[in-house]
Amino acid sequence: MAKVVLENISKSFGEKEILKNINLEIKDGEFVVLVGASGCGKSTLLRMIAGLETPTDGSIYIDETRVNEVEPKDRNIAMVFQSYALYPHLNVYDNISLGLKVRKTAKCEIDRRVKRACEILKLEEYLKRKPKELSGGQRQRVALARAIVREPKVFLMDEPLSNLDAKLRSEMRSEIKKLHQKLKTTFIYVTHDQTEALTMGDRIVVLNDGIIQQVDTPYNIYNHPKNTFVATFMGANPMNLIEAKVNDNILTFANLSISLDLLPFEVQMYKKLLVGIRSEDIATSTNPNYHFNLIKFSSKVDFIENLGSTKNIHFKLGETDICATSNAQTLNNQTMDFSINPRDLHFFDFETKEPVVKKIDFNQI
Repeated sequence: MAKVVLENISKSFGEKEILKNINLEIKDGEFVVLVGASGCGKSTLLRMIAGLETPTDGSIYIDETRVNEVEPKDRNIAMVFQSYALYPHLNVYDNISLGLKVRKTAKCEIDRRVKRACEILKLEEYLKRKPKELSGGQRQRVALARAIVREPKVFLMDEPLSNLDAKLRSEMRSEIKKLHQKLKTTFIYVTHDQTEALTMGDRIVVLNDGIIQQVDTPYNIYNHPKNTFVATFMGANPMNLIEAKVNDNILTFANLSISLDLLPFEVQMYKKLLVGIRSEDIATSTNPNYHFNLIKFSSKVDFIENLGSTKNIHFKLGETDICATSNAQTLNNQTMDFSINPRDLHFFDFETKEPVVKKIDFNQI
């Protein structure tokens, strides 16, 4: 196991700056997820830790050793790629053990490591099969086993589940999380999938345009975003954001007004704000919370996304497109009643896009 430290890391390709002054400490044995949209620099950052790319500026430390000039094979890391990268002419055993054979590891040690990895990942019955005889999930487990047998200090994973269907992705998320708990090794995992980030990571690093936006636990990333980018990027639905004004002790957003005396925090000093509300915090009239919420309004349904157990109900609040998550029965163009509890509102500075007051966490009281 090892701690990984990134100090003032920048990376440019020609005149294009991909990463900008990244500082990050990943603790020994921690599972950290790098998440962001395509092109944000997350895979480039992972490749620099692996030694496949060189930083333009800054230093990378693994287990307190600066590794900028250390070859990838000497960094004691193992990387799992999106494409599995299995040799089609080799069976499962040979794919898993090839790296150890290249390093001239003793045959008995190879057998021990392969057996242990296959027991962890339930691959014992597939050892003589070729990759073409395996499902996508089984191939990914072989790729993981190949990484495990190296017994590295750090596991690096670059969107390893993106080629799998939804059911297999869900299963493999659980497998990888269980693997981390068994091995207790440092994991650094790259994804663009917010669900993977929120369900797998001990901490999440949110990147945008080569800059770290927030580093925190999944709970805090979702419930206490540090800016509107994190608020709208993380979660099954983006946080709804509505322009708001404060005047004469009244907060007005869209076509709604509420006395500041009803808010559990103070925003009097701001004249213009962005009000944020999560889709699941907008109650419909079938929700028991509807009757207790202080902000009530009606709106015509524009369209509905049926998700099975719940629906995304899209409507307009003033001129702003809003999404509410509910299991209420409704139809397009039907007028529905909605309500919001003021304690569920987030407030962001209109110019800086950063929180102006910290949302009270009633779950922690």
